[in-house]
Amino acid sequence: MIEYRKLTMDDIAVFARMRIRQLIEEGATEDEDLLPALLDYYGRHLPDGTFVAYLAMDGEKIVGTGAVSVVEKPAWFSCPTGRIGLISSMWTDGSYRRQGIARRILTLVTDAAREQGCGTAWITASDMGVPFYGSCGFVHNGNFMQRRL
Repeated sequence: MIEYRKLTMDDIAVFARMRIRQLIEEGATEDEDLLPALLDYYGRHLPDGTFVAYLAMDGEKIVGTGAVSVVEKPAWFSCPTGRIGLISSMWTDGSYRRQGIARRILTLVTDAAREQGCGTAWITASDMGVPFYGSCGFVHNGNFMQRRL
């Protein structure tokens, strides 16, 4: 039976390593050591609630993850709070897929974002993830652009 629990400070080292592995599996090039930055981020934002993550556990084995970071921008009409839930670290072990784990974790992290006063949630989805997130009510927004600084 899969159990779901919030990430704790004791989990952040394992979670950071899983995040790096996930990024590499998605095709990112490992050209920098992200571990110190991830540990710093999780260590600062987990205690104040601006980062919330959940683990799906099969006994002692982590079989799924998901997280939300709360960021704030000036308010706009479709988000009058200005608070955005940036969803990340959505991952399910390949042998556990299609069992509802990602859907349950996504519900947990979006509920956490709502509890933090977020008026909207954003996620950058892989091609494989787009249909799943669409089935969960997310709509594709082609306006997102970025520039490395």
